[in-house]
Amino acid sequence: MDPEIGVLNDSKDLNAIGHRIVHGGEKISGQMIIDQEVKNQIKSLFDLAPLHNPPNYTGIEVCEEVFPGIPQVGVFDTAFHQTIPEVAYRYAIPESWYKNYHIRAYGFHGTSHRYVSEKARKFIGGENSKNIITLHLGNGASMAAIKDGKCIDTSMGFSPLAGLMMGTRSGDLDPSVPIYMINNHNLSAGEVDKILNKESGLLGIGGESDMRDLEKRMKSGDQSASLAINMYTYRIKQYIGNFTAIMNGLDTLVFTAGVGENSDFIRNEICRNLDYFGIELDENLNSDRSDVVRKINSENSKVNILIVPTNEELAIAQRTYDLLEN
Repeated sequence: MDPEIGVLNDSKDLNAIGHRIVHGGEKISGQMIIDQEVKNQIKSLFDLAPLHNPPNYTGIEVCEEVFPGIPQVGVFDTAFHQTIPEVAYRYAIPESWYKNYHIRAYGFHGTSHRYVSEKARKFIGGENSKNIITLHLGNGASMAAIKDGKCIDTSMGFSPLAGLMMGTRSGDLDPSVPIYMINNHNLSAGEVDKILNKESGLLGIGGESDMRDLEKRMKSGDQSASLAINMYTYRIKQYIGNFTAIMNGLDTLVFTAGVGENSDFIRNEICRNLDYFGIELDENLNSDRSDVVRKINSENSKVNILIVPTNEELAIAQRTYDLLEN
């Protein structure tokens, strides 16, 4: 065991425990020391994040039992998106739905978007990175528009189902589609929910959710794999245009997460034909494999294009440390 960074010898050596909590609702805008009030808030959001908040809550209770007296800190995925203005997070639905049922866009992957955007601003310099778009592209995928270090819009909404096409999630969809399937094709709400979250996206179109396998099939001429990838990159381009418009400019495009960091093919497909925005890749830099922050744009590109490896565990540890220090 490494004497400096190895496993703890005793639980008494533990100073704090940081937890990733997916949904913090509207009341939590940063990392918080977990007390009963915070636990109640996490529990009150079970209905809005049924797949995530309940196990997050269980993790807290287990740690309280196993490590009594050790401070616990919640780092919330939704917190980074609390700076999004009302014009962006509100839906055009009756006011009572928002006030009574808290239906609005919350955004997710916030811990990752914050981490990589801060790394990008430090790498490029604040003056040259006022308008950043971060692309967190993994099995789940989302984008964020970050102006002067603050998130002003994001692709995910009320739930992680909204926005981009993902590994198994549909992304944006006409809201009448689920209603139509329930009313006309004998599907229950639960069945529709399962299909849109677990049987759609790349899996629904291309037959599998692993981008590496789809890339191989596309390069060999497979039509369904080609359609899946083309739909995937098409929707990302739509959001790049959308976010560039609302920020009135774009300085830096950041790729992160499993697909974003590792697929030079997908990065190339996303950036292709975006020269109007001044986005131009350097093919050699794009194909280089490395696990450090790096630029992959050509010298002629007006937009910085970066790969920034995300590290949500480190980000949670940093937020936990910063909160306790302050």
